[in-house]
Amino acid sequence: MRDRYRRRLFVNRFNLVMSLATMAFGMIFLFWILFILFRDGVSALSATLFTEMTPPPGSAGGLLNPIVGSLILTALAILIGTPIGILAGTYMAEYGRYDRLTTVVRFINDILLSAPSIVIGLFIYEIMVAPMGHFSGLAGAVALAVIVIPVVVRTTEDMLLLVPNPLREAATALGMSRAVVIRKVCYRAAQTGMLTGVLLAVARISGETAPLLFTALNNQFWSVDLNGPMPSLPVVIFQFALSPYGDWQSLAWTGALIITFTVLALSITARALAASRKES
Repeated sequence: MRDRYRRRLFVNRFNLVMSLATMAFGMIFLFWILFILFRDGVSALSATLFTEMTPPPGSAGGLLNPIVGSLILTALAILIGTPIGILAGTYMAEYGRYDRLTTVVRFINDILLSAPSIVIGLFIYEIMVAPMGHFSGLAGAVALAVIVIPVVVRTTEDMLLLVPNPLREAATALGMSRAVVIRKVCYRAAQTGMLTGVLLAVARISGETAPLLFTALNNQFWSVDLNGPMPSLPVVIFQFALSPYGDWQSLAWTGALIITFTVLALSITARALAASRKES
């Protein structure tokens, strides 16, 4: 009996040590990446970064136009993808919870969640860019919206399924229609989790480069025209990092630092909202 206890204690301690070692191994690379980003990205971090356009080689400049372009594309993608995702998730959780169509939609949604973004970019290129005959910011926003939709669908469905059925039954007993129950009761109970899903979708698309290369392309000048090529921070980072010019590479590191800390802030906010929902 004592030998069995000692063996189980040894196995427990061995697994604990291996788990901690594996976690430490992964954290070392994470902090290594953050350290390199901070070391190489801080050098070009200044006020001019947010007030001047992308420069030609050998000149001083900033990242104003790609930052504004990324904000426009991200905001438009969220405006397009969020309503579609919320409506689809609502149908799957409230109206068609046990329908065969819901099973099919959930399966397709899971495929889109793991689909390579470059495939989505090629798809939007074929249905929008090629027929229009030119690249456009609108096509880039639609490509990002396709990435947003499955994230919002999954979080909306999961959050609505967590709403207790007695809340729905009590609201129905008071004479509310199903649509009013969903809008006044279910959405209010699940709003924190749904907002978390939207923030995660923003973090998901903020660093996407591949779909924008096939849709919005890039623009080295100031442009807010959605019917033409638009600048974006991920594409500028990609192009500047591959260039042989030191000043462009420095701006690329700084842009990568901005995106990294933006995604980090969004992820922390999403986790804080999720934690506050659990406490409430």
